[in-house]
Amino acid sequence: MSPAHRRRLLPLDLLAPSLAVIAAAWIPAATWERVKTKPKERVLQVTGSAKRRIVSDTIEWTAHVDTRDVERVTAYRKLHADVEKTVAYLVAQGIARDQIRVSSASLQELTRSEMVGSGEERYERQVADGFAAGQAITVRSTDVAVVERVSREVTQLLEGGISVDSSTPAYFYTGLGELKIEMLAEASADARLRAEKVVEAAGGASVGRLRSADMGVININPPNSTSTSWDGNNDTTSFEKDIITIVHTSFELDDL
Repeated sequence: MSPAHRRRLLPLDLLAPSLAVIAAAWIPAATWERVKTKPKERVLQVTGSAKRRIVSDTIEWTAHVDTRDVERVTAYRKLHADVEKTVAYLVAQGIARDQIRVSSASLQELTRSEMVGSGEERYERQVADGFAAGQAITVRSTDVAVVERVSREVTQLLEGGISVDSSTPAYFYTGLGELKIEMLAEASADARLRAEKVVEAAGGASVGRLRSADMGVININPPNSTSTSWDGNNDTTSFEKDIITIVHTSFELDDL
């Protein structure tokens, strides 16, 4: 082999020992990395739920009083008098005056259609037909039974010449905020119980600590209803209601 050829191989001869040193250092390092890396955690995701029957503690009800007259001022005066009589009736039935709210009055000019002319000249036109005035009276109370009764009986005022229309009452439960916290705990406990049953049936692990708990939507339904919606239900038509809380959880799984 010529001296020139030996000179060309010289860098490779020098590099070989360095590669051996690097390889020798990498093998223990890779082994140590495998030793210190923890096994991948196992997680079980479970949905828990809780259900309670609640009774409304607040009622809201609205009655509409209407009057009509050919004169604007007369229509408004009649409305004012009829609203005063209606409020007095509500108070006499046991509803506190501070639980009664009277809205602003509305006044609308009425028209009617009539045909005028004859033959090919006949046409329809709108003519004035007086004025309609209206006002809403809303009651919000914790005395649910009294307001329920009045909402059914207020139409007795029709016999006195007062045009009153009673709407369907709405029912509310004001302790919902505190109840949500209690039901979140119940739903979480239900989720753990479900997780334990799943693991018990499958075997090979035990349920460990709770990793996360996310509260889902709350559905407030009429009794015995299972209706759900993506943003939750809030029934106001029923005195008694079922409240259903959902919680999405994840638990660590421990080896036995």
